[in-house]
Amino acid sequence: MPTEKINGLTIYYELTGTKGDALVLVHGSWGDHYNWQLAADELSKSFRVLTYDRRGHSQSERLPGQGSVNEDIEDLIALIEYLGIAPAHIAGNSFGAAIALKAAARQPDIFKTLIIHEPPLFDLLKDNEDAQKALHMGNSRVDAVLSLMKKNEMITATKLFMETLGMGPGSWEKLTDKMRETFIYNAPTWYDEMQDEQSLRINLAPLSAFKKPALLSNGDKSPPFFPLVIEKINTVLPHAKRVVFEGAGHVPHLTHAEKYIEVVRNFCLSN
Repeated sequence: MPTEKINGLTIYYELTGTKGDALVLVHGSWGDHYNWQLAADELSKSFRVLTYDRRGHSQSERLPGQGSVNEDIEDLIALIEYLGIAPAHIAGNSFGAAIALKAAARQPDIFKTLIIHEPPLFDLLKDNEDAQKALHMGNSRVDAVLSLMKKNEMITATKLFMETLGMGPGSWEKLTDKMRETFIYNAPTWYDEMQDEQSLRINLAPLSAFKKPALLSNGDKSPPFFPLVIEKINTVLPHAKRVVFEGAGHVPHLTHAEKYIEVVRNFCLSN
């Protein structure tokens, strides 16, 4: 599959499907394009589906030194423009959702619709008194993972993240060997993301001018801070629709793929 120099580094991507609008799937931290395989295989029957490895992940290049979320935003915009597939439906999960949302604020013309699931933009909750308990819980879990990484205990850190923040208790043993290896390999990039003070922040004001349809979702089994973030974002997007995936958590495209695919397909086809 192809790679391309985007913003000075090699980005791996896959473009599948031959008909319909373009649909871009942006993965979260730790994973890569493969996380989207179940969804991409089905959605490519209705759309031209783009998946890619974000910088520092798997088959894309990992540059030395501190990175920034702004580079991820620029990569997404540049890859879409290079492939000539704008305007596109752009869907992101977790940190990929944060990237997609920030790209919508920066360059809305590349979007046909915006679809996000649980972006970890916890800075939005800093003035919400009701959210402080949940926010403290989330920060404590992140700090525990970072502490293990500083001691180079990458496997233990990755397992802890998946079970307390990513996919829920018992999830680590249910993952395939390939997925566990991918998460461990990409762990240093998540550590790098956490050192970027802008990674969990966003200025919501520009999003009030985003006139495209938006789909905002969370799982009802996710940690309580994620629906609070989604509700905050929902207050500024003028054409947003809310969806809650019953029985799902942070990665419904993996755990509840059939329902996720149905919701995304119907939303894109109706917009």
